[in-house]
Amino acid sequence: MDVSPTDPAVVERARKRIAWRLLPFLFLLYIIAFLDRMNVGAAALQMPGDLGFNDKVVGLGAGMFFIGYLVLEIPGALIAERWSARRWIARIMISWGIITALMAFIHTARQFYLVRFLVGAAEAGFFPAVIVYVSHWFRYQDRAKAIAVFYAANPLSYVIGSPLAGLLLGITWLGLRGWRWLFILEGIPAVVFGVITIFYLTDWPRAANWLRPDERDWINSELEKEKLAKQKVRSYTIWQAFSQRDVILLTLSYFCATTGGYGISFWLPSILKRLSGQSDIRVTLFAALPYLAGFVMQQLNGWHSDKTSERRWHTAFPIFLCGLILLLAVIFGSNLVVAVTLFTLVGASYFAFHPCFWAVPTAFLGESAAAASIGLINSLGNLGGFVGPLMMGYLVSRTHSFTAGLLYLVGSLCLSGILMLAVGAGRRALPLPSEAVTS
Repeated sequence: MDVSPTDPAVVERARKRIAWRLLPFLFLLYIIAFLDRMNVGAAALQMPGDLGFNDKVVGLGAGMFFIGYLVLEIPGALIAERWSARRWIARIMISWGIITALMAFIHTARQFYLVRFLVGAAEAGFFPAVIVYVSHWFRYQDRAKAIAVFYAANPLSYVIGSPLAGLLLGITWLGLRGWRWLFILEGIPAVVFGVITIFYLTDWPRAANWLRPDERDWINSELEKEKLAKQKVRSYTIWQAFSQRDVILLTLSYFCATTGGYGISFWLPSILKRLSGQSDIRVTLFAALPYLAGFVMQQLNGWHSDKTSERRWHTAFPIFLCGLILLLAVIFGSNLVVAVTLFTLVGASYFAFHPCFWAVPTAFLGESAAAASIGLINSLGNLGGFVGPLMMGYLVSRTHSFTAGLLYLVGSLCLSGILMLAVGAGRRALPLPSEAVTS
């Protein structure tokens, strides 16, 4: 007897098969991406002394990644939607892996700026391509949980990367110091998995021979109904989406949040090093704790957001909490144990907002408009990754203290929360889950 595509057994089987096939692999790719993006923070424990860089140079170089990121982010998102997310993700990974390894051979500040810019340009489009890819496979009700699993790689990359970086910093091979080997050895996996991506991922459910026919029918039907529902609620061209009030608010909110997040994450090893005077390996272990806590809270917040069908407060509240706890770290963080505890709570609250935030654009924008808007939000928003480390470096150089820079990050995080609460305020800007899946 034939089984209806709406049979609960088919639905559950399809959801599990899709999740287990795609999410672990996407998670691994994002681990690699963040190892390569943020290893410069660990390298900053050695590189400035070897190359004669001051705090201002290091902060500017760290932020140059996001200038390059801005250049190709929106085109990359559109290519993923209109051409092939699978091939585009593979191209991105191979490119950034090669350029990351080139970081090992820099000697001047200009070379540092140039290679960081090129790494950012090479990686541009990866994140929106994955968000677009997730929207091709997961319906609205499952999207925050799916993004939470994928985005778990963000904090866990630090949990893995911090102690790994500490070990690599302690080696000297072939006359090259540990920070140089850090870039070489962490660039290679991106190239390898970029090649694997071409053969492993499938662009659309209709081409997935690893799904049973009834499973393919169900997911295709669900996504098509969601598409039609969004067209009935509202329909935007790409340029209309860019000028849409909520897209602008989301971009500004994300910019302020990433200013705070990257300002903290890049400078945290240096803050703990100067506070404790401990070895590089111990400092990197301390620095991993906020990201472990962030992983746990991220999953819980994404799960609860899907359960309650609420996005805005699940995004804004963790950002506000992050700013408040960071303020407490500034006031009471002169003791190492207190500082590590408070920065751990900062990480827990900061990473919690991401899955709910990225479920918002695909809730009220469809296809190319959503892809381009995600690219816009991520590219302009990630300029906060330029501003945060740069302002921290500038203020540390001027005041010879981390206090002023951290207070700047506190203000940025609080402003992000306010902007997020303004999304859809006073009107129903975000469709309910029932609207996203019914015609």
